[in-house]
Amino acid sequence: MGAAGRDFHNFNCVFRDNEMYEVVAFTATQIPDIEGRKYPSRLAGKLYPKGIPIVAEEELPVLIDQYDVEEVVFSYSDVSYEHVMSLGAVVNACGADFKMLGAGKTMLKSKKPVVAICAVRTGCGKSQTTRRVCRVLKSFGFKVIVIRHPMPYGDLTKQICQRFARLSDLDKFKCTIEEREEYEPHINNGVIVYAGVDYGVILGRAEKEADIIIWDGGNNDLPFYQPDIHITVLDPHRPRHELTYYPGEANLLMADVAIINKVETAPLKGIEEVRESVRMLNPEAVVIEAASPIFVDNPEVITGKKVLVVEDGPTITHGEMTYGAGVVAANKYGAVELVDPRPFTVASITKTYEKYPEIGALLPAMGYGQKQVKDLETTINRTDAEAVVIATPIDLRRLINIKKPSTRVRYELQEIGYPDIEAVLVEYFGLTIKESKTTGKKISKRSRAGKRR
Repeated sequence: MGAAGRDFHNFNCVFRDNEMYEVVAFTATQIPDIEGRKYPSRLAGKLYPKGIPIVAEEELPVLIDQYDVEEVVFSYSDVSYEHVMSLGAVVNACGADFKMLGAGKTMLKSKKPVVAICAVRTGCGKSQTTRRVCRVLKSFGFKVIVIRHPMPYGDLTKQICQRFARLSDLDKFKCTIEEREEYEPHINNGVIVYAGVDYGVILGRAEKEADIIIWDGGNNDLPFYQPDIHITVLDPHRPRHELTYYPGEANLLMADVAIINKVETAPLKGIEEVRESVRMLNPEAVVIEAASPIFVDNPEVITGKKVLVVEDGPTITHGEMTYGAGVVAANKYGAVELVDPRPFTVASITKTYEKYPEIGALLPAMGYGQKQVKDLETTINRTDAEAVVIATPIDLRRLINIKKPSTRVRYELQEIGYPDIEAVLVEYFGLTIKESKTTGKKISKRSRAGKRR
């Protein structure tokens, strides 16, 4: 059971070429239009010359009955414990065992040091944390390569191993909006990104050009590679979710570093509850508190206007956040009204609100295919907003034609106090840092290659 990512990785690690099992199907959810395909024979291995069908999760009871299934392996992330066990009840009632694979069987070992950035929920701030880690390590003279959690929503045989070094590579691989949101900021910062389907192949290629591998996690999933430093980001806007969502709690339990993000906007009660969760579950973790301040290109576009806020899609849908950086910016710079896009939606965007009715008066940047991107463009332009606030990690205006005044909201990670990310990395990699008397710039010297777990 999956969502076009962890499920494929689990299969590759445990079931491919394993004659003790016959895998009859993948089920799919969360991502639109991924069912109806096949996991191709090129990836499935010699035991599956015709590939393996991918069907909708709703068909699970039928599949169990049709194939006399003995075991169902749950393999996706960012869902509540209640949701996971409800599915487990369905599986058990149909006569099959319900199983979740652990980190030991599904984390590959790298020849190079790995820094993993994960979270307890999607939308906690992994992306800006990953960018911050990359900047620090680059300043030490390391060549870092980012390997991103999978988002293979197209032709899987063409997505086995993808390398993104320039923006034109995004067009070459026909990336969705979600993929562009994750890859483009790294490319703009001069960092190469790998992603795809077969993370063994990906790791082998990335190791050839990296001093350090950065695992850029997706949702609240566990790392695909055994980390030497495991960083987990928490969100005090959603306190206690670190205790009730799969597999976010596992990430907190495994963390070497726990980053409590967004402390500049979260309520004090939420911050205290998250601090208590860290103390209770992982008292040995290094705790860093951080802010994610917003930067608005043209605040005057917002002031005194009726604005449509476009937020990051996954954060607002299955991440269950009722607002993001765009709403914060709209309120900060004096928007007179947040336009409700629901009366203006079309086609797949309308279906998104039907599936996630709690979204409310903002627009998630859904764009898993060209049709959905066009639906997003149509919805934006149909609204009666006077201006559009774009709070996605990329500038949507490069992909769609927004016929209204618009401005973009960006955000970066800023640690508060000590220790910070630099201090953690300096200690781990055994670096010495001093100030140059002539330039004032930091000079770093590598004294050792870093300790392994």
